[in-house]
Amino acid sequence: MPIDLKNYYVYILKCADSSYYTGIRNNLERRLAEHESGINPDCYTYKRRPVELVYSEYFTDPNLAIAFEKKVKNWSKAKKTALIEKNWEKLKSLSICHNASHFKNIANKEVKGKLKFEN
Repeated sequence: MPIDLKNYYVYILKCADSSYYTGIRNNLERRLAEHESGINPDCYTYKRRPVELVYSEYFTDPNLAIAFEKKVKNWSKAKKTALIEKNWEKLKSLSICHNASHFKNIANKEVKGKLKFEN
């Protein structure tokens, strides 16, 4: 594993309580050891050890790594599981918005109800 300030890893740990922790580091091996040893009692993983590295993605652009980490942190557990399992079809289906107010859902209701908007 390359270790230097120009290399970043976005990673997901599976905790003992089956929750996921998502993080970013330039030295993944060292950070994993820190999680496992519990050096920081305020860390999410401290009371959820042992932890297991279940996913990592390598980046050379820190901005892309940070953006990906922020995106994944906001995902549901099901979506993170699909990523970990490399189940791209499930990940795609979990990414579809099903809110009633979503524009695609409103458009579908309009077509089914034969409502039309005119300019």
